[in-house]
Amino acid sequence: MPSSLAPLLWFAAIIALIPVALWLLKRSPAGAMAMHGELRSVATLALSPNQRIVTIEVGSGADRRWLVLGVTPQNVTLLHEMPPQADAPAAVAAPGSSFAQLLGRSRGGAARDGGRPGRAA
Repeated sequence: MPSSLAPLLWFAAIIALIPVALWLLKRSPAGAMAMHGELRSVATLALSPNQRIVTIEVGSGADRRWLVLGVTPQNVTLLHEMPPQADAPAAVAAPGSSFAQLLGRSRGGAARDGGRPGRAA
């Protein structure tokens, strides 16, 4: 009977070590960087269902940099590195903006009627 109890004890020990591992990760430099906000997503552009261009901000203070990354399911590629811009990109949609409103703004306000073709203004 003692040999059948050993796997159960190992399982309990591994389950007990999970919170300890998470606590250690939080206190490591990599975990601390994520906790203090030194990594921030600035913009994302979906090229296809599996491909994206992502701009992230890394660092803090004078050491801040923006990294433009190409992201696919297989890898992440650094496309460009640049200093942070003063303001966020204007192409990012405000929450609650519909596609018709964004299209109307890009066409110079021509889609005041909700963007439906064939309606008179």
